[in-house]
Amino acid sequence: MSDRAAVPGLPSRYPIGELLPALYADDDLAQRFTAGLDTVLAPVLSTLDNLPAYFDPALAPADFLPWLATWVGAGIDPAWPPELQRAVVARAVELHRWRSTRRGLVDHLRLCFGVHADVRDGGGVAWSAEPGTELPPAPTGELLVRVWPVAPGATVDAARVLEVVTASCPVHLTCRVEILPGPPEAAPGTATETTGG
Repeated sequence: MSDRAAVPGLPSRYPIGELLPALYADDDLAQRFTAGLDTVLAPVLSTLDNLPAYFDPALAPADFLPWLATWVGAGIDPAWPPELQRAVVARAVELHRWRSTRRGLVDHLRLCFGVHADVRDGGGVAWSAEPGTELPPAPTGELLVRVWPVAPGATVDAARVLEVVTASCPVHLTCRVEILPGPPEAAPGTATETTGG
């Protein structure tokens, strides 16, 4: 935010010299003195005039995004392009709502890395609308996330994907990530949860 401390040639919308009593309108010293103050205050007044834009991820200056991200608990990577940082900050509240769910993880991976994901939960949880349904198999204790790029031929950084998956993984499970060249073959009876696209 330091590059807004001084903006050469930025005019003040509220020149102090024009606000002085008429007695000082023709006073050269007073007008030059207040013009110097206008130069110092113009960036401050400009920032205040545009304050709502600073809180809109689509309009905020790029160097303001990391601070704005802390307000909504969005973990953004400084290496990401500004467009991606803006999108993550804008969707942070929605992603928090779905945190630690398949949908939330799939959406987060799609947003940050441009990948589809197949999430297999090994926690041994199942539900059924039918009474007397068989119990689920013993839990494997592993969360398996298989990802593949949305754009054919794109590369996926497995280490960074694993970071995001580990941050979303319940503590009682271990995490494993597999990078696939394309969609996996769905085995009969298994559910694949991916984003549309």
